[in-house]
Amino acid sequence: MTFERATASTPDFVKLMTDAQRRLVSHRGGPELLATLVGESSVDELLERLVTSGQLWVLDHDGVPEGFAIVREFVVEAIYVTPGRRRQGDARLMITTLLALADPPRDAFALPGDRAMKSLYESIGWKARLLTMRGA
Repeated sequence: MTFERATASTPDFVKLMTDAQRRLVSHRGGPELLATLVGESSVDELLERLVTSGQLWVLDHDGVPEGFAIVREFVVEAIYVTPGRRRQGDARLMITTLLALADPPRDAFALPGDRAMKSLYESIGWKARLLTMRGA
């Protein structure tokens, strides 16, 4: 298993991103996070921009992308692991690899109610420090 910066967008990775997007929008706060990640561009444009800028990291297992992380401006904006690879330490491997970088991330996003992600960040010593509230 490897976890390294993405160098190209493959059809398998596009499928992984599509699956992640579908799951994201089903969570509370997910549509808002997706809008923050994508901005004014399409998901395809975002993917190309992230690969080109070195802000996309891919978890590869036997030649198949099984997860990814988006890291921009010292913020882990997203970590995703396929359902079949969850609870096997993959997300922990991803975050510890990122933390070992010369300029590691200092913050991360977690969706409301995503206890697993919040627990992962707390396990490395991070603490929640901001909650964004939105009116109807």
